[in-house]
Amino acid sequence: MCGIFGIHASDRDVARISYFGLFALQHRGQESAGIAVSDGGRLTVLRDMGLVSQVFSEQKLQGLGGQTAIGHCRYSTTGSTHWANAQPIVHHGPARTVALAHNGNLTNTEELRTELLAAGARLTSTSDTEVIAALIARDERPLEEAVAATMARIEGAFAAVLLSEGKLVGFRDPDGIRPLALGRLEDDWVLASEGCAFDLIGAEAVRELQPGELVVADADGVRTEQAVEPRDGGALCIFEFIYFARPDSTLRGVELHGARVRMGERLAVESPVDADLVMAIPDSGTPAAIGFARASGIPFQEGLIKNRYVGRTFIQPDQGLRERGVRMKFNPLGEVRGKRVVVVDDSIVRGSTTRQIVAMLFESGALEVHVRVSSPPIVSPCFYGIDMAGQDELIAADREVEEVRAEIGATSLAYLSLDGLQDATRRPADSFCRACLTKSYPTRIPDNLRLAKLRFEQTPV
Repeated sequence: MCGIFGIHASDRDVARISYFGLFALQHRGQESAGIAVSDGGRLTVLRDMGLVSQVFSEQKLQGLGGQTAIGHCRYSTTGSTHWANAQPIVHHGPARTVALAHNGNLTNTEELRTELLAAGARLTSTSDTEVIAALIARDERPLEEAVAATMARIEGAFAAVLLSEGKLVGFRDPDGIRPLALGRLEDDWVLASEGCAFDLIGAEAVRELQPGELVVADADGVRTEQAVEPRDGGALCIFEFIYFARPDSTLRGVELHGARVRMGERLAVESPVDADLVMAIPDSGTPAAIGFARASGIPFQEGLIKNRYVGRTFIQPDQGLRERGVRMKFNPLGEVRGKRVVVVDDSIVRGSTTRQIVAMLFESGALEVHVRVSSPPIVSPCFYGIDMAGQDELIAADREVEEVRAEIGATSLAYLSLDGLQDATRRPADSFCRACLTKSYPTRIPDNLRLAKLRFEQTPV
């Protein structure tokens, strides 16, 4: 996941605007946050572990002056969760100094990292983001040419913003797996993972960057170029539609809330059930639950209350509470007692949370618990920036639907079909990466289908 933001504005408080932009993108990563600013000659970065509101204070923001800024909130997929891997990452190279924030995951990091270390580069983190920054910082060509050359060498998923030489640069991989959009704040230019960040700062969304496109904003305005040829029209991650992106964001011209409601409507048609109420696993399952209720005629009601103060920084409980860990986030309402309940969620990955929720609903007096999932079964791991699970951890990877139902303890279980999902997006299948659902990957991937998140932790730096 991860959220990225960038702005070039000569007469604005770019650090503060970046702070609010990241605040809108907090759903994309809660492990760490950071902002880098440039006044043309000096680059300053502040990054730390925690949420955006925990990392930055009024005093800290006042110390970040400049005309250009980039920001990042992290959800790790390569490199462990510690300060050295917080972004933006700054790399000092022989050609230039680069601050870079990245959303995605490279699939050829190992070979590039080996090459950089052999050439004398000093890598101080274990994330693939520093590999991108180092390649650009060591390239003697002009900045835009160096970025384009790096884009041609790195493989996998990448949407990135960088600061160097007083310029804001944004770029996207040739498959367009991770989103990146260009916006305008009066006469100034902004970049963000999702358009919801533009709404918060009062900017107007201009358009999404095309796969393989590079954009530069500086004192001369904004310019773009097709740095790398797009492949087959792009392959946006289908999970952006299912879960990742905020429901008030728009991708490929489609508002995601509406798409998720349509997923639920189609699910009700494909897998009807006699029940007394429809409820969501909040918050990500709510739009599909609304759609399911609308199409089925079964009333929608809240059945679970979510504690929204429980995040990734929550202190680990003792063993007794750990065994009932899902209750830290969810607690059932009395509405479910004596009812046949339809529970709608966006996806099932490992199945452990779903199993606990089903058990809680039965304990609270539900007569039947019918689980409906507004995506197809996840059968293969992701190598493009989703830390969802390895092949052996995916509950549906080698099980039939009935076997999964038995594992989670539900009365019945049904998934949305792949065709139903695609129809709900109102975009053609060949414009998405659907590898986690189909095992068909748009780029070269490791032969063993396992890309260890911590594979560089023991590498000397």
